[in-house]
Amino acid sequence: MRRVRPLMALKMTVWSTALLMAAGCSGKSAAPAAPPPREVQVLTLSPSEVRDTGEYLGSLLSRQNITVLPQVAGYVRRIHVKPGQKVEAGATLLEVDSRTETAALDSAQAQQSSANINRELARRTFARTEALYKEGLASAQELEQGRAQLEASEAAARSAAAQVAQRQVQLQFHAVRAPFAGTVGDVLVRLGDFVSATTALTTIAQADVLEVSVSLPSERARALKPDTQLEVLDAQGKVLLTSPLFFVAPQADPRTQLVEVKAAFQNTVGLRPSELVRSRIVYAKRDALQIPALAVVRLSGQPFAMVVQEKDGKTVVERRPITLGALGEMAYVIENGLKQGDRVAVSSLQALRDGMAVKVKSADSAPSTGAGAATAGSR
Repeated sequence: MRRVRPLMALKMTVWSTALLMAAGCSGKSAAPAAPPPREVQVLTLSPSEVRDTGEYLGSLLSRQNITVLPQVAGYVRRIHVKPGQKVEAGATLLEVDSRTETAALDSAQAQQSSANINRELARRTFARTEALYKEGLASAQELEQGRAQLEASEAAARSAAAQVAQRQVQLQFHAVRAPFAGTVGDVLVRLGDFVSATTALTTIAQADVLEVSVSLPSERARALKPDTQLEVLDAQGKVLLTSPLFFVAPQADPRTQLVEVKAAFQNTVGLRPSELVRSRIVYAKRDALQIPALAVVRLSGQPFAMVVQEKDGKTVVERRPITLGALGEMAYVIENGLKQGDRVAVSSLQALRDGMAVKVKSADSAPSTGAGAATAGSR
């Protein structure tokens, strides 16, 4: 019996395995199934209102804001108000020592009483002299003297009355009163302080009606219209108050080349005079197409939109270059590249390729563009 060498048997085994593997691989395998189209959310473009605006720093001004000064000199005897207190027009703020003026008024009133008595006496004397003259018992000279004495006494009475009125007015100046309703500022004097006509006592500001003053670039000021709106914003950009402009400076500041504009409004949100606030000028409004900021794809700085359209019986995306306008809170204004009715993909943008087949999700899941676009301005 012939024996097979071990090396030869190993070779035969290897060749047999190779033949079996070759025979198994010679059959054709089934091709892998194509992946299903990717689902995307779409937005159908339609015009909406957008605003051309600019945001600036505004300063609040009180339409009535004064520093209270006394009209007489003297020592402070009473203080009737506290800082931050609201007062009505004519309310007494403080009193300056008026004892000297009161004494002068008493003296003037006494002189007025004396003058009135002398006038009455002169009137009676003249009446008697006139009666005697008619009867021939008094001369014409005595009649003229009586008339002169009556006229002098009447003049003295009028002078005394004027003195009393002057003293009364002067006495009123010792009580410092609020010229209008408002809020009292810091009281700068204390009891016993000597004040004069140049001493600042306190301030009164009316915060019910405020003005906001904004300085605009000259080229932007030329675009203003009579109904241009100014909005006062809070720190988060929420609109607090809106009012039309009532003043546009006729000339620019020669140093800054800025034009001052003002708007007035009822202060219903607790703002304070001299406060700095965010202000927004609405230059114009128009209808335009908008696209969500997250739906814009950029390649080498060029913005594109993935437009969903039907092609050869399939739903595919087309990468289309667009021209963007102003950026609002959540959307760009589209200046060129898209038209009304175009459908734009707003999801899965990183996975989409030009010409790729997609499946559109239901319309109710498509996001909105958000608030209207507005240009960002700076002072």
